[in-house]
Amino acid sequence: TKALVTLASVMRRPSLMVPHISVDNVSELNYTAMKEHAGIRAVIFDKDNTLTAPYAMEIHPVASLGLEAAKRVFGPENVAIMSNSAGTRDDPNYEDAKRIEEALGIAVIRHDEKKPGGLNEVLSHFHVKDPATLCMVGDRLLTDVVFGNLYDMLTVHTLPVCKGADNSQDNVPARIIRSMENRGLYGNWVGGRILLRNKPDHKFWPGESECPLVVQRVVEVTPPNNDSGKET
Repeated sequence: TKALVTLASVMRRPSLMVPHISVDNVSELNYTAMKEHAGIRAVIFDKDNTLTAPYAMEIHPVASLGLEAAKRVFGPENVAIMSNSAGTRDDPNYEDAKRIEEALGIAVIRHDEKKPGGLNEVLSHFHVKDPATLCMVGDRLLTDVVFGNLYDMLTVHTLPVCKGADNSQDNVPARIIRSMENRGLYGNWVGGRILLRNKPDHKFWPGESECPLVVQRVVEVTPPNNDSGKET
């Protein structure tokens, strides 16, 4: 299956799960610099726990500024959602995709193959040939980040917008796997430190020191419980 092939790829190349940029949420990104200095023409967002609470249709407050900034800089036609539920064969008649599009004002890419598959549909949607001109933003290392890195996109990893009790609607397997992913990469152990020192190169972006893409820290009051998987 695709999941086993992906796992094998990550075992051979662990750097596939290392994002170019790590932020707390999408509102910490400088989309103007991304467009003008990193060669990015379009932005792909994951939905659940990246832009919205799990299964919610409305934008999460902490992600609102980021989504609006991306739409303003790139144009709504060059910002889209790629979900592993909405817009797939699991979404009858794409009803969820249509509701999300109406609520958030951006397209949901229709794709048969779940991330980290679906590249052809993404390229076709944005009318681009070079995946390096795309930025993939999401809260999952083994789906969102691996998908982007497999095809040389710029990759951004975020923490889930919902934490603790606020994340009760998230499905349990996703929550457990996300925590394991994050602890594996960001936890205080030698393997994670080695991986983070060997982030993948990007075709156009020279790196954070030369072209900063993280602009601010959006402070949110959250419950003390933390299921993000990052150590604090």
